[in-house]
Amino acid sequence: MSGYPGQYGHGGGGHDGGYGGGYGGGGGYQPPSGPPPSHHGGYGGGYGGGYDRPPPGPPGGYGSYSEAPPNPNPSNSYVGRYAPPPYPPPPGLDVYGYPINSSQNQGRPHMPTVNSNEWAHGNRSAPPPPPSGIQQFGHGAPEGYGFQYSTCQGKRKALLIGINYFGQDGELRGCINDVKNVSAFLVERYGYKREDMVVLTDDQREPMGQPTKQNILRAMHWLVQGASPNDSLFFHYSGHGGQTEDIDGDEDDGYDEVVYPVDFKEAGHIVDDEMHHIMVKPLQPGVRLTAIFDSCHSGSALDLPYIYSTKGVLKEPNLAKEAGQGLLQAFTAYASGDLGGVASSIFSFGKRAISGDDAYEHTKETRTSPADVIMWSGSKDSQTSADATIANQATGAMSYAFISALKANPQQSYVQLLNSIRDVLEEKYTQLPQLSSSHPIDTDLLYVM
Repeated sequence: MSGYPGQYGHGGGGHDGGYGGGYGGGGGYQPPSGPPPSHHGGYGGGYGGGYDRPPPGPPGGYGSYSEAPPNPNPSNSYVGRYAPPPYPPPPGLDVYGYPINSSQNQGRPHMPTVNSNEWAHGNRSAPPPPPSGIQQFGHGAPEGYGFQYSTCQGKRKALLIGINYFGQDGELRGCINDVKNVSAFLVERYGYKREDMVVLTDDQREPMGQPTKQNILRAMHWLVQGASPNDSLFFHYSGHGGQTEDIDGDEDDGYDEVVYPVDFKEAGHIVDDEMHHIMVKPLQPGVRLTAIFDSCHSGSALDLPYIYSTKGVLKEPNLAKEAGQGLLQAFTAYASGDLGGVASSIFSFGKRAISGDDAYEHTKETRTSPADVIMWSGSKDSQTSADATIANQATGAMSYAFISALKANPQQSYVQLLNSIRDVLEEKYTQLPQLSSSHPIDTDLLYVM
């Protein structure tokens, strides 16, 4: 079983609205028909097949506790600020339009082919599919250093994290609901299997299901372990985010973005550099990682260097000669099969002792990756995200908008989807979702997942 013992209704659920007894309402899902497999060795072959203890500690300097996340209140930017719509959802449907208690698996939209894609049949207004093969970075990158889009037709794994911080200052209401809604969406619309998902929420009684720092880091390693070209990995985080002083000179605003595990007061936060190092650096060309951060200050939560606006305008690094040399070393390591050398070549170069504008120009460039990493974040680094109430259900605004936009039209280009998400949000929310990636994107291509 890819989750934990008791995760899907077998002993979990310490709070109302959790997984133990929370299925079927508000966009949830029914528990599996039978008990989980007997091999509770971890994450469906992850812990059991990979390692039986937590991964090595993070690079020095990460995750030290600095301050508590913001304390929301009804008069500020969180709970209770947004009223529900004046009308309920249609009878029998949840807030996203799904049939309540539906167990139907509608399957994953297939990658368009020459026989099925409207664009290939002459409809040039439909987004064309992503190209195959290695694509070039350009902009000063060394010759031969390229990236590859994923067809998203291989195996699929998901890590979903929702933290309400029960009993703590700054308690939230919608984060666990976000996880249930995203999980149902992935299963019903994109063919993900629950046994290939890891869910960490703080309403679970099983310790391995709690979103502690150790469990989150371990699950991040599980997510990317064994990934191959054209696989589709999905990471979702809904909870508190924040900023801490940048200690390695790789942030132009002087701050690293962080997320707060449920035990952040004891174990500390998780820094964007660390998440990038675990979930982005190890990936091969053609592996898709889709990441959604529904949290404050999350615009660069994975430290991806390419950022897009609603017009498709690219904020991109200029891969200068020095950075190019580091990328060339990484490419050489990859070509020789030394995947460890890929991470060390880029990471060691990115951690050189430089500061100011040079730090931005030289280290952000090395955050590129030959893999297909896409991130949708709930706000820019300088903004806070909303914990909203929609159709009487507490939910994260970004999670709601992402699901709603793709449900309304699953055949959108990158820039169309970014605009659709913002369209859902703009009537009530001030936050501006952001699209970023590990490589340059033709934003007019079809978005697949």
